Amino acid sequence: MRLRVTLAVMGGALLAVACSDSSSPITQPAVPSFLDVANSPGQIHVMPTRAVALGLDRARPSGGAKVNNTGISYHGGPILATPKVAAIYWGTSRIYNGGPLPGTTGTGGGDGSLVGLFLRSLGGSPYFNINTTYYDGSAVHVSNSVAYTAFWADNSSPGATPSDAAIQAEVVQAFSNGLPYDASTVYLVFTGSGVNLGGGFGSQYCAYHGHFTSNGRDVKYAAQPYDADFVSGCTALSGSPNGDFAADAEVNTLAHETEEAATDPDLNAWYDRRGYENADKCAWTFGTTYTTSNGSTANMNLGGKDFLIQRNWVDAGSGGCALKYP
Repeated sequence: MRLRVTLAVMGGALLAVACSDSSSPITQPAVPSFLDVANSPGQIHVMPTRAVALGLDRARPSGGAKVNNTGISYHGGPILATPKVAAIYWGTSRIYNGGPLPGTTGTGGGDGSLVGLFLRSLGGSPYFNINTTYYDGSAVHVSNSVAYTAFWADNSSPGATPSDAAIQAEVVQAFSNGLPYDASTVYLVFTGSGVNLGGGFGSQYCAYHGHFTSNGRDVKYAAQPYDADFVSGCTALSGSPNGDFAADAEVNTLAHETEEAATDPDLNAWYDRRGYENADKCAWTFGTTYTTSNGSTANMNLGGKDFLIQRNWVDAGSGGCALKYP
């Protein structure tokens, strides 16, 4: 969902960037008119809380400029044809059960958390295949693949309310701590309980993705706060399919940001007339569900585990929210 974001709305989260590393200066891209971010140095696109999503009018837009008959249209920007993800765990203690210990770096295969398993299982699934209906100006489609390449667990405290500028600086720091820069990689920043990542967590959003420029390179990233801190606003679980409530809650918003970062990484590719990206159009809707062996609610199985994951918008036929494609 594209919002008009002011410094006041974000609780001071979006501040001018002070370069913490002179060898890796952070500069911000120009803010395009469609995003309408007032007084903000960065470009972000937020996932609404459940309360905000319930108030959205997500009916098919009418009138105005011509759009695809699927209800979402292409605006000329890049996509991630072969999306990759890398995780940054930011905190002085382990964030998710079985996850990386602070001070360690490794491949995605070494992340033993449920979050790590989800990231390794997302690509190649009938669910992520929905994203293959999106393409760029050369008719290159997003592939049904998500490569979880690496993680860095930073053994430092993010503080109670790290700003968006601090999140970006953390991503830049990761490039000096085992995570190589890659233009097709979305750098996922996770924090633990009690951290208001970005400053508007739980009130304005449950997660967000965006991009910034560092050393002339376009860096894609996503802020992934600890959704279990806001059960009513940022989770929709009935039970916990895997007996790991925090991770079970996180994968829903993680799916939202990963699929939007693939189809609209620079916020100028795929969205509808109101600025809703593909996942926004289906946020907090889950389609047909089933009951797991432990009595929890789920709607898909990935990597041998049951999950409750929101639907995604299909850019095919007449469009619509779905759990798989075709």
